[in-house]
Amino acid sequence: EVQLVESGGGLVQPGGSLRLSCAASGFTFDDYAIGWFRQAPGKGREGISCISSRDGSTYIDSVKGRFTISSDNGKSAVYLQMNSLKPEDTAVYYCAGWTSVALALALDARLYRYWGQGTQVTVSA
Repeated sequence: EVQLVESGGGLVQPGGSLRLSCAASGFTFDDYAIGWFRQAPGKGREGISCISSRDGSTYIDSVKGRFTISSDNGKSAVYLQMNSLKPEDTAVYYCAGWTSVALALALDARLYRYWGQGTQVTVSA
C-alpha cells in the first residue's frame, strides 16, 4: 500500500520560512514524480512544484526563487523549502506521487494517483 505523509506545516510570519516534508512508503523512487499542490479556502487545487526522476524539477512562476524542491531517494522523501513566505501562500499543502512525467505536464493534479492528507501552512502577522 502506498502512503504519502506530509509534515512541516504551521504558522509563520510574512517573510519567514518553512520546510515541508513528504515521506513515502510503498512507493518506488526508481521512476517517480512527486508534486506539491496547495489549496486555499474557496479556491481550486494548484500545482506549485514537481520533481521527476526523468526531467528534474519545475515550479509555478509565483514561487520561483522562493521555493525549492528536493528529494532524498534513500529516505524516500521529498522536501519543499519555502522562503520569503507571503500571506497568499496560505493554504493546505499536499504532496502527490506517480510515475515520472514530463515536466510540461507535471503540475496537472489529474496525473497523480497517490495523495497525502495535507498539511496547513498559514502565513500571517
